[in-house]
Amino acid sequence: MELPHGTSGESAADVAMRCAESASALIRQGYGQASLAGVKGRGNVVTETDFAAEHIVLSILREEFPGHAILSEESESTTRSDAWMWVVDPLDGTKNFSRAIPHFGFNLALCHAGQPVLGVTTHPLLGDTYFAVKDEGCFCNGRRIAVSDCRTLAEAVVAIDMGYDAERGARQLELAQAVWPGMQSLRISGSAALGFAYVASARWDIYIHSDLQPWDIAPASSSCVKREAWSATARAPKPRSTLAKLSRRAPPCTMTSRLKAPACPGLESQTAGRTRDTLVATSLPGGGNDSHL
Repeated sequence: MELPHGTSGESAADVAMRCAESASALIRQGYGQASLAGVKGRGNVVTETDFAAEHIVLSILREEFPGHAILSEESESTTRSDAWMWVVDPLDGTKNFSRAIPHFGFNLALCHAGQPVLGVTTHPLLGDTYFAVKDEGCFCNGRRIAVSDCRTLAEAVVAIDMGYDAERGARQLELAQAVWPGMQSLRISGSAALGFAYVASARWDIYIHSDLQPWDIAPASSSCVKREAWSATARAPKPRSTLAKLSRRAPPCTMTSRLKAPACPGLESQTAGRTRDTLVATSLPGGGNDSHL
């Protein structure tokens, strides 16, 4: 698919990179001096930097692509479209950012017909930029990346996130307890954007989250930054391990580098509210069946 060009003549890919660079610079500037702007729920805060980063990104997108829809986390109104749509998370991991914990990211995806076709995720402090266009590969700082060669849970570095839903968070802890100590180590991230990026780049072998919004997973769910490294997503895998059995209760969507399948589920079904699926991003083989492609 040919990507659109903005009013300036820049390609969508170049505009996306400009958005990521501008937002990341602003986030770096605000790090260590976060000013809280509100509380959206237990543990779910928003800072002035969230709003500032969103403002600069939306200004660029509206100038370059005035006919495109935009779905963004901090905006009062959200728009969904089956045509071209940008999905923005200006600062993923705001709780970490607000406490000067150096693990948070920026997320941006361009979608068409409900599926991301371009994705970019950054770690502003490290200067890492994960970028992919559908069917063209996945890159970090210009270097092609791929998931790890890990083949068993016993060899895996596993990461989870709790989210803001108490019941779902409890299930995450139950899952971790059930498989412990049958893994190399366990991490709790605080940023879904970086969680998926870290599996895509072989820093982690498994990442599990069960309380996500479209802007958390748009670059990951189909696509882009993560699909190009994984090459697969499958729905409702047959439980072959304790991990699969527990995560199936969600029910799960398992992402694996060894299967061929699409996004889970279509982005358009998630724009009205948080997804009710558990996402298991993993490099382990045998992750699932029932391909949608």
